[in-house]
Amino acid sequence: MTVRHDIVSIERRGSVGIIWLHNPPLNVVTKPLSIAFRSALQAVETDAAIRALVITGTGDRAFCAGSDIREFSHDLAPGEIVSEKLALQNEVFLNLERFSKPTIAAITGLAFGGGLEIAICCDLIVAEERSTFALPEIKLGVFPGSGGTIRVARRIGKSRAKEMMLLGDPIDARTALQWGLINRVADTGSALQCALDLAQRLAIGPALALKECKDIIEHSWELPIREALQRSMSASDRVFRSDEKREGVAAFLEKRSPNFAGKR
Repeated sequence: MTVRHDIVSIERRGSVGIIWLHNPPLNVVTKPLSIAFRSALQAVETDAAIRALVITGTGDRAFCAGSDIREFSHDLAPGEIVSEKLALQNEVFLNLERFSKPTIAAITGLAFGGGLEIAICCDLIVAEERSTFALPEIKLGVFPGSGGTIRVARRIGKSRAKEMMLLGDPIDARTALQWGLINRVADTGSALQCALDLAQRLAIGPALALKECKDIIEHSWELPIREALQRSMSASDRVFRSDEKREGVAAFLEKRSPNFAGKR
């Protein structure tokens, strides 16, 4: 199944969905792309046949090279950049971060600015060895405004996040892996396949337990420890009463692979 739009398309390969960003040559973020991306996420979220999601960009130059600078190249009134651009992007990126199904970004080429802000919202990031990552907004006299300052700092720590954002210089895939910004480095030309392999493993996993685990991890940054633990115990109660749990335990005792499809 493939649903095509001008700048964003959805493809399904078995139980794995792929959202393609298509805004050549560098797949930059524009308001129309953000709107189309939001619609694509909603479509995948509600498609029960899709159990894991990969996000990637078309072409071999960039996953996404950030914002279209023309969108804020003129003087803006106070609040205008928020109402015209940042509010929408933050909404869409938060939807991706809180997505109920496992998500993987497959990076080829550049993941700069808003492109890295998209990728960092995914659960896992796979990048080709020639990929580069940057938050270069400081060189334009601004800073990452769609969650990068927060999510990158949470992912790699304050010191390295400041190095990326205050200097704005790119880092290569091996450095990104060492810093914990990404999860896997793939050979040239194989990032998408590596991401699809991981997504297929996730797609056959227990959907409810994966969803609850994602939710607890995300909220662990926001909640006091006692509240986070209470949330974790409530989620554990739900998964322990699920058909998935019954199937997983039965499969273990019967020495077979579990079949979680259709069980919640």
